[in-house]
Amino acid sequence: MKKGLIFGKFMPFHKGHLALVEFALSQCEQVIDSMSYTQTDPISAEIRFEWLHQIFANNPRIELFQAIDDIPDDGLPLVDATKLWAEFIHQTFPDIEGVFCSEGYGIPLAQHLGLPVVLFDQERVQVPVSATAIRNHPFANWEFIPEVVQPYFTKKVCLYGPESVGKTTLAYQLANYFQTVVAHEVARDELTSNEFEIEKIIEIGKKQTELVKQQQKVANKVLFCDTDLITTQIYSQQYFGKIPQELTELEREVSYDLYCLLNIDTPWVADSLRDFGHRRAEMFAVFKEELGKRNIPYLLIEGTWEERFEKVRQQVETMLQMH
Repeated sequence: MKKGLIFGKFMPFHKGHLALVEFALSQCEQVIDSMSYTQTDPISAEIRFEWLHQIFANNPRIELFQAIDDIPDDGLPLVDATKLWAEFIHQTFPDIEGVFCSEGYGIPLAQHLGLPVVLFDQERVQVPVSATAIRNHPFANWEFIPEVVQPYFTKKVCLYGPESVGKTTLAYQLANYFQTVVAHEVARDELTSNEFEIEKIIEIGKKQTELVKQQQKVANKVLFCDTDLITTQIYSQQYFGKIPQELTELEREVSYDLYCLLNIDTPWVADSLRDFGHRRAEMFAVFKEELGKRNIPYLLIEGTWEERFEKVRQQVETMLQMH
């Protein structure tokens, strides 16, 4: 064929879809990959279409297309629904010579189209997965999710609390155990003392947010973060008596799947950036209060170093098994 068509929701795009595209390319000079969407899809059209662009950006034989799914076929018999699809395909892609799919609708669709519909791996032997299975249990199907899609499902864990409670040490212990990466505290890269201007804390907030986004792209199922933008705001309030609007806006850009509030039942270790050793109980109360203001549930982490590690490890294991 000169030009073939693949269409679907790609929610998410997975390696079964990729195998279908590669098969279509082996049969066609050009392939149109059309993504349908609605405004209520659980994964936004913008995110899904960006995945397609990243995966196929360097392949000139693939044309990407997206279309709103406004065909009223809910509850229709398959033969009637595929008739509506065929009409849409004829109007939108008049020069295609065939359709490639892995679904049972291929046979009735071919009858309405008057064009061949080539079925590929309909029994899902080559790639035994579905988009529904991935949405329900992404980590059980991790091997079938392309690398550019994996960050969407990656869980973010924030180790949260005042100074000298072991957040950084615990983050790296957990990352080593789960064979993943850490989004470390950017402030420790940027500051050598606590003498700085408020513009600096805004810059730190921006860099912290960007670091989390970058590390999420390379994390293995879970990303451990040893600070967040709530923390940045708390210290802005402590040092400057106010919170810049930029920090509030940055907080909205990153959400966490699990907050672990680390208690102050650890030895105080002084360094050049720690000012509140004499106010540990007060600062712990502030950190706890900020979670309460936002209705953010949290896991309280306390006890020995081993107990702390085990409590977070077990919670993360459970979180990964549930999804």
